[in-house]
Amino acid sequence: MQKENVKGILLSAVLALPAYFLGIYFPIIGGPVFGILLGIILAGITRPVSFEPGIRFTGKKILQYSIILLGFEMNLFNVIAIGGTSFSVMIFTLLTSFAVAYGMGKLLHLDFGTTILIGAGTGICGGSAIAAVAPVIGAKDKDIIFSISTIFLFNIIAVFLFPFLGHVMGMSDMGFGMWAGTAINDTSSVVAAGYSYSADAGNYATIVKLTRALMIVPVCVIMAVFMAHRKKNQNGQFEIKKIFPWFILWFVAASIINTTGILPMAWSHVLGNAGKFFIIVAMVAIGLNTNLKSLVKNGIRPIVLGLTTWFCVAVMSLIMQHFWGIM
Repeated sequence: MQKENVKGILLSAVLALPAYFLGIYFPIIGGPVFGILLGIILAGITRPVSFEPGIRFTGKKILQYSIILLGFEMNLFNVIAIGGTSFSVMIFTLLTSFAVAYGMGKLLHLDFGTTILIGAGTGICGGSAIAAVAPVIGAKDKDIIFSISTIFLFNIIAVFLFPFLGHVMGMSDMGFGMWAGTAINDTSSVVAAGYSYSADAGNYATIVKLTRALMIVPVCVIMAVFMAHRKKNQNGQFEIKKIFPWFILWFVAASIINTTGILPMAWSHVLGNAGKFFIIVAMVAIGLNTNLKSLVKNGIRPIVLGLTTWFCVAVMSLIMQHFWGIM
């Protein structure tokens, strides 16, 4: 790490501390949202230029390192635990998320980065997916803020809306767990909605959600290939090495280590929590580099995109469950 980055990293880390603890007390909102808000609030305060390199480094590189650490809480056996039928529901909701997001993004004339990140956040696992995909597609800071904010809004709504609708539709515990696990974005919101329905629904929703999070790996690889082809069409060059998300390979390695059980569970938990904290640190840095006026200009379009994508994912999950007779 270069000396010029130290000041910016430390500033972001110090500011992330209150956001981290606020996220613990208000898990439905989450630390990353508090981090972004705190960064945006303080962005208007003039700061020494010496902080800028470190803040940029934190928003890009620390973000990638945090994803690697999250791998230590992933267990590859979850894929086996949910079964083939449930896995097919997950795949169809994921494809729906990206297809609808891409189509609506075009219709709403939104930036490519915002469109893909909202699709990833809705289809995979909220903020973690956004943090993983952002460096792969070269997303701008404003794209990350739009997507995190949009995902947060629908997480809050889902916690209260899903259990109510589940009871209205008379869903089984397994059916609701599948629905919550595939159609609610953030883990804390999935857990809150699942366990408010029933203990069995909460247990199953959590397993589905953790398995869904593993989709980060193939999605990032596919996005890297897509971006490489896109650059080739623009300048005639195709260099997968320069754009491939190498940090995802380390994420996979961390997941394998955790799955084998060679690392004590306490250490896995510590490393996973460290990853969550560093995501907040990166979100603070992104907030510090944000121009509030530019965010306001985009108005309600990202929210419309997020709502449409989320609705279609929720409906697709129900359709697939009906087809397989899970509900």
